[in-house]
Amino acid sequence: MPEEESILLRGLEAFAELGYDRASARELARRLGVSHNFINDRYGSKAAFWRAVIDSALGAQLVGLPQPDPELDDAECLRMLIAGFYRAAVETPLIGRIFVDEFSRDTERLDYLYEGYIAPTLQLLLPSVERLVAAGRMASVPRDVLFFAVIPPVSGMLDGPLARRLGRAEAATPEQLTATAEALAALVVNGLLATGGTAGR
Repeated sequence: MPEEESILLRGLEAFAELGYDRASARELARRLGVSHNFINDRYGSKAAFWRAVIDSALGAQLVGLPQPDPELDDAECLRMLIAGFYRAAVETPLIGRIFVDEFSRDTERLDYLYEGYIAPTLQLLLPSVERLVAAGRMASVPRDVLFFAVIPPVSGMLDGPLARRLGRAEAATPEQLTATAEALAALVVNGLLATGGTAGR
């Protein structure tokens, strides 16, 4: 693994375990195996290092999310997009811990997550949602309600110890995790469609 990639991964592990505030520059340097001046010298500040860690973990996932397919029915397109988001979450499970910590804090870091990653992800979903609402197949819901209907089930992809207690195999295969992502996405989309009008029922 290249040095930069290794440093960013260890930074991700540190921020996920400790949270931003408890991940002091000294503790980060210790975990990264570098001098105490390294983060400031290489990145300029702890905040800039955090952004580099986030970009490294999420940048490729955002680019790799499925794109809306005009050939698909909007409900199917929505299911595909949400399943793709859930599968991406499996590839970056530590990000889930960072999100839980940051979502409850009104900070520049939350602005960074929202503007760079959350809003673009929502923008993939909204055209299908808007057409389903216009067709009477889905109730019109505020954007925050839509977000919290879609995002919390991602914990079903990440919470390994609890999932195993609920019956998941000890070592779930990629195929099993993909099936879980598909099932979660179908459940979410079916729930959203169940709130709609009579059309499409």
